[in-house]
Amino acid sequence: MGIKKFENIPLAVLDLAPINEGAETAQAFKNSVELAQHVEKLGFNRYWLAEHHNMPGIGSSATSVLIGHIAGATESIRVGSGGIMLPNHAPLVIAEQFGTLETLYPGRIDLGLGRAPGSDQATAYALRRTLQSSGDDFPQQVAELENYFSENPVGRVRAYPGTNLKIPLWLLGSSGFSAQLAALKGLPFSFASHFAPDYMMQALQLYHQNFKPSPALASPYAMLGVNVIAAETQERAEWLATSSQQQMFSLMRGEPTTFQAPIDDLEEVWTDREIAIFREKLDSESMIVGTPDVVKQKLKNFIQKTRANEVIVNSPIFHQEDRLRSYDYLAEMMN
Repeated sequence: MGIKKFENIPLAVLDLAPINEGAETAQAFKNSVELAQHVEKLGFNRYWLAEHHNMPGIGSSATSVLIGHIAGATESIRVGSGGIMLPNHAPLVIAEQFGTLETLYPGRIDLGLGRAPGSDQATAYALRRTLQSSGDDFPQQVAELENYFSENPVGRVRAYPGTNLKIPLWLLGSSGFSAQLAALKGLPFSFASHFAPDYMMQALQLYHQNFKPSPALASPYAMLGVNVIAAETQERAEWLATSSQQQMFSLMRGEPTTFQAPIDDLEEVWTDREIAIFREKLDSESMIVGTPDVVKQKLKNFIQKTRANEVIVNSPIFHQEDRLRSYDYLAEMMN
C-alpha cells in the first residue's frame, strides 16, 4: 500500500516505546513492532523513535538499535529518529550507526537530530562524562556529522559505513534555535509542538523567513508533532488520555514512573490544579482527544493554521488495542 494523505499531507508516527505498568520492556518492543507493521499497512509515511534516558516508562533509549529492529520488521515505511540527541554522542559514532542502518535498509532511514539532553543533568553527565558538551556546539556537531556523510570528507577520520551515503538529516526543536539553524542549512525541520505548542508559530516563522535552498532541500519542509487519542466516544478518549497526563505529572514531580493505566476518578488521584491542567490540555492544540469526527476537525484546523508539510502523531495510549485503533481512525481520514 502506498503513502496516504490527510488534507493532502502525509502523516507519520512518533513512538517512545512506552513501558506499561506491570509489563516487561520486551513487551514494549513487541508492541512497537506491531504498531509499525500496522501503520505501514495503513499508509503512514514514516515511523520515528525518540531518545530519552533514565525514564522507566520509555524504552527507546538505545534509539539506533531499536530503529534497526523496527526497520527489520517492516518493508517499506521510512524509519528514523525523532530524534537522536546529538550532544549525548560523538558525531562519528552516530555517522557509523546510521551509516550501518542505511546500508542495511537503503532508502528507508531518517536521521532527526536534537540538541536537548533528553534527560536530567545527572543523566547527561553519565552519558557524556562531562557537562562541557552543553548543546551550544550543536551547529558544529551537525557540520561534523554532515562531513562524515559527504562524498569527500575533510580530515583523516572517515565513517565506515557512512561516507557518501544520502541519509536525510532533519533538525528537531522546541524553540527557535534549531528552526533558524535548519533554515540556514537548508534542512527539513520538525517542531515538537506536541509538548511545546506555545513556541510553534514563532519557530515556523523563523524557519520559513530564513530558509536558504540547499542541495538537500529546495524549499522549506516542516513536520509538526501532535498528540492524538481517538476513540469511539469522547468519554473513552478522555479516559485513555489520563495515562499520558499521569506521565506528564510524574515528570513534573520529579518522580518518573512506568506508563500508567487510565484512571476513572481524577479527584481520587490528582490535585485540583492537576485536574485543571488536564482539562486545559484537552482544549489545547498539542493534544487532540475525542471521537473520529472531533479529531478530524481539530487536526484539519491544526494543519490549516500551521501550513505543515507533514504531521507526526504521538498516541500515548496504555492498551495496545486502543492504540492500534486510534491509528485506524486516523487512517480512515486519509485518502
